Amino acid sequence: MTRPAAGTPLSRVDGRLKVTGQAAYAAEHDAHGTVRGVVHGVIVTSTVGRGRITGIDTRAAAAQRGVLTVISHLNAQKLPYLPFRGVPDPARGGGERLRVFQDDRVRFFGQPVAVVVAETLEVAQHAASLVKVAYDGERPATDLASPAGPPNKPENYQRGDAEAALRQAHTRLERTYRLQREHHNPMETHATIARWDGDRLTLWDKTQNVLNTRADLAAVFGIPAESIRVVSPFVGGAFGSGLRAWPHVTIAALAARQVRRPVKVVLTRKQMYTGTGHRPVTGYTLTLGAGQDGRLTAAVHDIRAETSTYEDYRESLTMQGQMVYATPNVRQTYRSIPLDINTPTYMRGPGAATAAFAIECAMDELACELGMDPIELRLRNEPDRDPGTGLPFSTRRLRECFRVGSRTVGWDDRDPEPRSARDGDWLLGTGVAVATYHTVRAPAQALARLDADGDVTVQCATSDMGPGTYTSMTQVAADALGLPVPRVRFQLGDSTMPPAPPHGGSMTMASVGSAVQDTCDKLRLQAIRLAVEDPGSPLHGASAGDVAVRNGRLHLRDNPGRGETYRQLLARANRPHLEARGGYTPGDEVERFSTHAYGAVFAQVAVDERLGLVRIRRVLGVYDAGRIINPKLAESQAIGGMVGGIGMALLEHTVTDPRDGRIVNANLADYLVPVNADVPDVNAVYLGGDDRTADPIGVKGLAEVVIVGVAPAIANAVYHATGRRIRNLPITIEALL
Repeated sequence: MTRPAAGTPLSRVDGRLKVTGQAAYAAEHDAHGTVRGVVHGVIVTSTVGRGRITGIDTRAAAAQRGVLTVISHLNAQKLPYLPFRGVPDPARGGGERLRVFQDDRVRFFGQPVAVVVAETLEVAQHAASLVKVAYDGERPATDLASPAGPPNKPENYQRGDAEAALRQAHTRLERTYRLQREHHNPMETHATIARWDGDRLTLWDKTQNVLNTRADLAAVFGIPAESIRVVSPFVGGAFGSGLRAWPHVTIAALAARQVRRPVKVVLTRKQMYTGTGHRPVTGYTLTLGAGQDGRLTAAVHDIRAETSTYEDYRESLTMQGQMVYATPNVRQTYRSIPLDINTPTYMRGPGAATAAFAIECAMDELACELGMDPIELRLRNEPDRDPGTGLPFSTRRLRECFRVGSRTVGWDDRDPEPRSARDGDWLLGTGVAVATYHTVRAPAQALARLDADGDVTVQCATSDMGPGTYTSMTQVAADALGLPVPRVRFQLGDSTMPPAPPHGGSMTMASVGSAVQDTCDKLRLQAIRLAVEDPGSPLHGASAGDVAVRNGRLHLRDNPGRGETYRQLLARANRPHLEARGGYTPGDEVERFSTHAYGAVFAQVAVDERLGLVRIRRVLGVYDAGRIINPKLAESQAIGGMVGGIGMALLEHTVTDPRDGRIVNANLADYLVPVNADVPDVNAVYLGGDDRTADPIGVKGLAEVVIVGVAPAIANAVYHATGRRIRNLPITIEALL
């Protein structure tokens, strides 16, 4: 019997293209011959963090041989910038996206103020260095303690009477946690090639959402979305940074229209720190009340996070505090604080990773106050239903995650006393944290075509920034059609293909995968009906329900010898192909069930007693993430998420000069990310089973949840090793000396 493709650790079907350089990323489509006659745009950015432009001298730049134009607010086309809200909406609290080259205002350091377009990149770079910009600058507001204006309207949530419950609590704990700004830093910097053909615009762009980019640029230029095509077949990492169209996309299109040539704009690594978003600085004060038995009675969450002055970006920071533990009395206040910075955006595990650091560290501190095992405290507060909505869980196997993880790491064998274990100069510690991420679903469509040679092509306008969308969708399609994987080709990343939701929020496998399943089921049934209705087919007269397809051959289930191949069927019917279009639309599951992925994360660390160095020795995550379509890809996702969590805990943060708003470590030499030497034994275990309540193919989504609990698990392990409670991320040597 042929083994199903789904569930097997298949290597990436696009792997060979990537390792041989045949995969065309956003900035490479001219080199691959897709677009010809490309010229280069280099962005000039502001050197003040707030103020107005008083003059721009472009004479020296424009005089360089090969320079085609220099565009700024002084000569740029005035664009309509029609109202637009993306999906997901980066400014759900209000405001408007940055309008490039439309006025003389400077809103943050590094804002685009001009672009030089030239025949070659080298000429454009040199000419950009010759552009002189004069400013009437002011000192920017870059710290939560000194905002640019009053806080935006807060988000509030309340159930019960938290203040009264805190007054009556046996144990009350109030702590403040702070997370610094993080930047995505994917290997591929953001880039766009823009070409106008009359009034039609084509964009080759690095994006996680081709349809969102199309809609955004349609609003910017005031043209129909149908007049724009966005192409993005390969994305070299994004982690959320590609979920919206950043100013450079508009700049490329604006310049291309003006010079009437295709224009390529590639952000430098330095420009990535202000040209795209980031995980925002967040201050999180959490007050917990508990009985003597450790059961939570109250929780008060007071959250402050940065946003720009022109957009009100807000994360889903309140969900975990409402549902992760059974707490009868909860009050939450979330305030976004306007600063003179560029707009933050979604970064892996958005909201959840931030909230988990505060909640899971506070739970660890509460366990210490009560003299209770940290896992036991969490288990005593496991809810039977979602405390925030009252809905039953589709699945919640967190107890099993703890059981498997604690057995694997030897949790019960550890001495709970801080500073009780050592290895020479190294103090050893073990910490734990809960990971949760809500299961997101959205409508999606797909198109499948069975050709006369028996091969199938499936299309959907989704993306693949690294998790393996090409591969996992191929596996789902192959099983639905009864074909071997090599006979199926999945295509994505083109706005002319059937629509898909954003490639983020762990929604792609469930949403697009369910659409692919439905589409390929329809195509298989169409072929079966053609066979049973054809007098020349060996299957003529059979019931369609009695026909199966295996290895490209249709046959009776109880008589495998009676049948024919797809190729034979289409040849006899003189059909060049069969085609089907299907889709997936979520039902009322979200109204009837609470759907989340869960995990228990364990970290083991060693801290040099004299130097304060923290070294990770082990990270283990045990996850309830539904059905696993490809274990190899799932393992890769877990490793990537855990490495990101290590960076969040120990290394990653941007430093801003308060005098002018300049990010002083806007490079990969000074913005530290984990490298091989920082990454220890990292492993993930996925519990078996699926969640058919959540979606037709039983997956929950796993790309986000695998980063969520890592930072607090490490922080709790550092406390266990040293007895020092560090409440600010990242955990630096200075904090431990």
